[in-house]
Amino acid sequence: MSGLWGEVHVTQLVRIMREVDDARTRTARHTETVYGVTSTNAGRRVLLAASRGQWQIENGLHWVRDATMGEDASKVRSGSAPRVLATLRNLAIGILRLAGVGNIAKGLRHLSRRPAIALSLLGL
Repeated sequence: MSGLWGEVHVTQLVRIMREVDDARTRTARHTETVYGVTSTNAGRRVLLAASRGQWQIENGLHWVRDATMGEDASKVRSGSAPRVLATLRNLAIGILRLAGVGNIAKGLRHLSRRPAIALSLLGL
């Protein structure tokens, strides 16, 4: 298979089995299995770190974009508009995090009532 940087070959197939807790009930537990493909021959620790790193991204950014900013409910689906809106959401989250805001939803509510502070974060 040809990729961005030349030929890419499948070197390793990965199966990760994990136990998952339901955050709402804190009692329901089930086992889930995920599969992956790598182009390098990595050890268990490296593969688990990569898997956890992906979940950190998912929980830290994608979940915030959906739960706080309603990204999945957006009706914008054509052309480059979805990508532009995702970029603007990422920018807003990044600015708030750089400003030390831990709870993005709370920070957005706070700034929506104080536009002067929001503009000052942008240097305007």
